[in-house]
Amino acid sequence: MGILDSLENNPAFRSALGQLGAAVLPAVLSEVLGSNSQGGLGAIVAKLEQAGFGDQVKSWLGNGQNLPISADQLRAVLGNDTVRQLAARYNIPVDQLSQILAQELPKAVDQASPDGRLPHGA
Repeated sequence: MGILDSLENNPAFRSALGQLGAAVLPAVLSEVLGSNSQGGLGAIVAKLEQAGFGDQVKSWLGNGQNLPISADQLRAVLGNDTVRQLAARYNIPVDQLSQILAQELPKAVDQASPDGRLPHGA
């Protein structure tokens, strides 16, 4: 077991990474969802639907349980360069940022669409 393996399995290290992610999450989500390069939440939802993730998007917009999306799937839709740039800007490992976005994007879409649709201009 290498030092990185032992760090990844260390609860204190994992907790610190989680806190770091939670601390910058609002800024990262705001940047991704309001980003001119991504076109905002509506554009990201459209990209996800075009990429074959319509069932997930429908679950996020509707009432009930949100279907998951993997970090790799989301990174493919957003673009590796975008995710890398955000990770560098907020000094978060790319894999961790992708995982945080995959966990939080469904919640953000769900909260932004209380009536089952995104508001105009989202």
